[in-house]
Amino acid sequence: MGHLGDGRCLLAAMASKSEIWNVQGCTQKYIVKNYFYYYLFKFSAALGEEIFYITFLPFIYWNIDHSVSRRMIIIWSIVMYIGQVSKDILKWPRPLSPPVVKLEMRTNAEYGMPSTHAMAATAISFSFLIATTNQYKYPFELGLVAAFVFSTLVCLSRLYTGMHTVLDVIGGALISAVLLVLLYPVWDVIDHLLLTSPFCPLLSIVVPLVLCYNYPKLDYYSPTRGDTTTILGAGAGATVGFWLNNRYAAPAYTSENFQLGFPLLTGKIVVVVLARFFVGIIIVLLTRQLMKSVVLGMLGYRYKFPIRDLEARRRLEVEVPYKFITYSSVGFSATVVVPVLHKMLGLM
Repeated sequence: MGHLGDGRCLLAAMASKSEIWNVQGCTQKYIVKNYFYYYLFKFSAALGEEIFYITFLPFIYWNIDHSVSRRMIIIWSIVMYIGQVSKDILKWPRPLSPPVVKLEMRTNAEYGMPSTHAMAATAISFSFLIATTNQYKYPFELGLVAAFVFSTLVCLSRLYTGMHTVLDVIGGALISAVLLVLLYPVWDVIDHLLLTSPFCPLLSIVVPLVLCYNYPKLDYYSPTRGDTTTILGAGAGATVGFWLNNRYAAPAYTSENFQLGFPLLTGKIVVVVLARFFVGIIIVLLTRQLMKSVVLGMLGYRYKFPIRDLEARRRLEVEVPYKFITYSSVGFSATVVVPVLHKMLGLM
C-alpha cells in the first residue's frame, strides 16, 4: 500500500503486526505486508455488514425458500438487537490502539462486547443450516463445515482488523449459539403467528419502534442505535411483507415447476436466478435511496435542519424515524414489490 494521507506521516502494520509507528496528530495509517490475509479478512468482515445482509437474505427469499428466509430474518433481528443493546449496557471498550492497528474507523465509537459480527455470522450460518437440513437433501457434514468456516472467518476478521478482543468474539458467538438453542423449539410457532395473526402488521411495526425509541442512552453518540433501528426496521418491513403475501398472494417461488432449492443447476435456472437477483437488488437499492431522500427531506422540513447536517441526523427524533421508515420500506420492497415485478417479467 502506497503513501496515504497528507504526506506528514505513515504508520505501518499488519499482517505480521510488527513495525507500528505512531506520529502525534496524524490519522492512523498502515502498510500491508501480506495481501492474502488482508483481503481475506477485509472480505470476511464485510460478511457481517449491511452489504451482505441486503444481498444474501433477499437472495434466499427470491431463490431458495420462503420459510428458510423468514426464519433467518427472525433470528437475525432478535440476535442483532440483543447484541447491540448488550454493547451499550456492558460498555466494554474495544482494544486499545496501539498496540493494535484498527483497519475500521466507523465502528470505533461503539463498545466491544459482544462482537455483533460474530453473533450475526453464527446466527445466519447455523440458522440456514438448521432450516434447510430437513427440507433439502445435501450432506449435513458439508453444511456444518460451511457454517463453521463462514462464522470462523467473520470472527477472525474482527481480530485481524483490530476491532475486537478474543473474548468479545467468543462471547458473541456463544450468545448467538445460546439464542439459537432457545429459539429453535418455537421457530414454527413464531413463524405461524407472523403469517396468520391479524395483529402481525401492527405488532411488527409498534414493537420495534418502541424498542428503538427506548434504546439505552449513552453519554456520547454511538452508531449502535442507528444500526439497531436499521436492522429492526428491515425486519419489520419484511415481516409485514410475509404476512401480506401469505394472506393475499399465491406462494411465490415455490411451485413444483420451478424452485431452486438445491438441485443440479441448469443453464436456464442460473440465468433466471441471476435475473431475479439483479432485478431485485436494483429495486431494493432504488427503494433505499428514494426513501432516504424523501424521509430526510420531510424530517428536515419538520425540524428545520439541512439534510446534510450530520449532527441533526443523529438526534433521536430524526435518526429513529429516518432509519426505521427507510429500511422497513426496503424490507417491504424486497418481499412484496420485487416478487410482483418478478412475476410481471416472467421470472417466477
